[in-house]
Amino acid sequence: MNDGKPTDRKPKWWSRPASTPLPAPHQPVAYEAADPAAGEGDFTLAAPAAPQATGTAPEAAPVTAQDPSVPAGPPQAADTTDIGVTGNAAADAAETAELPVTPSVPQQARPLHEPDEYRTPPYGGPGPWAPAPPVQHPAATPAHGVPAPPHQPHAPAPQAVPQQQTQPLPHGPAPHAPAPQAAPRQTPAQWVQYDPWTSHGAPLSAVAEPPAKPRRRGLALAGVLAFALVTGVLGGVIGSYVERNGGLTTIELPQAGSGDTARAPESVAGIAASALPSVVTIHVSGGGSSGTGTGFVLDTRGHILTNNHVVDAASSAGDISVTFSSGETASAKLIGKDTGYDLAVVQVTGVSNLKPLPLGNSDDVRVGDPVVAIGAPFDLQNTVTSGIISAKERPITAGGEKGDGSDVSYVDALQTDAPINPGNSGGPLVDSQARVIGINSAIRAADSGTGGEGGQAGSIGLGFAIPINQGKRVAEELINTGKATHPVIGVSLDMQFSGDGARVGEKGKDGSASITPGGPAAKAGIRPGDVITKVDGQRVHNGEELIVKIRAHRPGDKLELTVVRAGKEQTKTLTLGSSQGT
Repeated sequence: MNDGKPTDRKPKWWSRPASTPLPAPHQPVAYEAADPAAGEGDFTLAAPAAPQATGTAPEAAPVTAQDPSVPAGPPQAADTTDIGVTGNAAADAAETAELPVTPSVPQQARPLHEPDEYRTPPYGGPGPWAPAPPVQHPAATPAHGVPAPPHQPHAPAPQAVPQQQTQPLPHGPAPHAPAPQAAPRQTPAQWVQYDPWTSHGAPLSAVAEPPAKPRRRGLALAGVLAFALVTGVLGGVIGSYVERNGGLTTIELPQAGSGDTARAPESVAGIAASALPSVVTIHVSGGGSSGTGTGFVLDTRGHILTNNHVVDAASSAGDISVTFSSGETASAKLIGKDTGYDLAVVQVTGVSNLKPLPLGNSDDVRVGDPVVAIGAPFDLQNTVTSGIISAKERPITAGGEKGDGSDVSYVDALQTDAPINPGNSGGPLVDSQARVIGINSAIRAADSGTGGEGGQAGSIGLGFAIPINQGKRVAEELINTGKATHPVIGVSLDMQFSGDGARVGEKGKDGSASITPGGPAAKAGIRPGDVITKVDGQRVHNGEELIVKIRAHRPGDKLELTVVRAGKEQTKTLTLGSSQGT
């Protein structure tokens, strides 16, 4: 809706009224009321006529300043009265004297429209067609710090007033021109903001620069650097203290509470707990030598089984002492020993609460069965190690230091990877039920059993134990008679034979016959030169292996031997004889 306003195309915001020349100085200016239909607040500027030489002055052409947005219409004839300049020069002078003459000074005009509460052109305040105020330029500072003079705004060009028929004003005194106003003082240091919705040339606000503050950047920077330096030094000192002392407070590490210490009987801990009270450490001295070994209790009468080479130094005269796992120590005496089996029995007296270690069956052992070895390696008593059975019926020989073969031991051994070291000799090798299945007797060392500077070599996972079945028979004989018997076949072997098998010699020791007359071999039909290749179907490759296989049996056992004679195999059956051991 137009609300009675003109509907012609409105000028753009950059539109300006046409330039209208202002009246010359010292000329009276008459203001006339415009047509009320032209819009509220419009007025008519009547230009004075030039003085005439004679007669009456012609009618002055009326000039009306009007909103460009209002279209020009026909002159209004009703309710208007022309005010002209007529008469001679004197009359003109008198007429002119009635009007005050004021110099033409730029002034701030009234708003073209009354403010509207909605402030929305064209219904509110003056629109964007209002003349813009003079542009104020900030003060500039040329080079070398010399302030430049402030920019002087140019005076607005005179505006041309469109010609229009004047509306005569009612009779009465002519309106006076508004008093000249002093031009506002221009401040070079200010920027003037322009709002196109305000009146002519009225700045909305002046944004002043904040007052300069004293510059203390250098002092602030120095303070920051000093603070950083102090903080860094303090942090370094605290960090160094924490690193060296483990913190600023007392440290309490988390720990599990006391719980059940019982272990399964078949575990290594359970086996060790059951077997250790029956294992002892043996110290021997005599004959200018001493040694340490291990043994285990056989019965409640104090018999202890160990290796012969452990107590050999005390065989003629020497001291033997036994230390139990509880730390109690007792003296012991030698009951019997056998070099061929490398077994010996000692006995302690005056000791109560002895706990014999139960014996197992070595024939039931299988490769891979778990085992536990207990002993005193390098005199470290109550040492427990574990492993498995690596192999069975390993023919090994031990001893032989005397050179005549009288101290050589032949063992059909159990092989284990449980660590065994010097000092473990004579100790028990037990199964998962803490039963003895072997007597630890020998190890295979990488340096032939001796270490550097005369020391003994340690375990490399090749340990050997005498089967408990053989140990039991020998121990019983030693306890009962003091001697052990060896099974024999009654032949002398050629230990220099390099072929496969054990060859019967042509001559025996000291040139005697190689086959004992009336012995087991003679009765079975074995002759000198025969090569024995199998014992009960098990292959033998040399004389030591034949001896080991025979000594794994008892005297009186029957054996089946496979012999090769003149390139042909024959089978001979014989009954083992007996000989007294040493």
